[in-house]
Amino acid sequence: MQLAMKHWTRRALIAATATVLVPMVALADAAPQVKFETSMGNFVIELYPDKAPKTVENFLLYVKAKHYDGLIFHRVIPNFMVQGGGYTVKYEEKIMRPSIPLEASNGLKNELGTVAMARTNDPNSARSQFFINVKDNPFLNAKGPADGYAVFGRVVSGMETVMKIKETPTGAGGMFPTDVPKTPILINSATLVK
Repeated sequence: MQLAMKHWTRRALIAATATVLVPMVALADAAPQVKFETSMGNFVIELYPDKAPKTVENFLLYVKAKHYDGLIFHRVIPNFMVQGGGYTVKYEEKIMRPSIPLEASNGLKNELGTVAMARTNDPNSARSQFFINVKDNPFLNAKGPADGYAVFGRVVSGMETVMKIKETPTGAGGMFPTDVPKTPILINSATLVK
């Protein structure tokens, strides 16, 4: 009887330990999420470090440094995407970290609700600016190792806010001749929530 009791106790201890460890492992593997609070509402994006590790690391460094707080969505094209993360309300470019290598060939596609890095014609020029696809944009997907736009996340809540942003009237603003919201859309804060 005593031997059976010891065996059961050991089993109970292992089961209890497993119950505690499984949620901890699940939390460690959970994809990071960033909440954006904007002048038009909030949205949350989930990031995919397993697919775009350097891009996600770079993005999170900006989030943790509060880089995005007080910036605007400076480019809004209703049948394409909304872009922000680089300019103040006075269209002053905020100082950024060095550019990162392109991670567009990661299997993720520029589809409705995905988040990708903006860049110049140089494939390895992405810094802090990002865009949210407001429709499927397959022409932005990588066709080879040195083209495409790196998707690194997806809007998982608040897509209605993004859709409101895309409908805002636009025109010229600062150094940009078109596609600038006539009423600035401010990023009040970007915070790591998970």
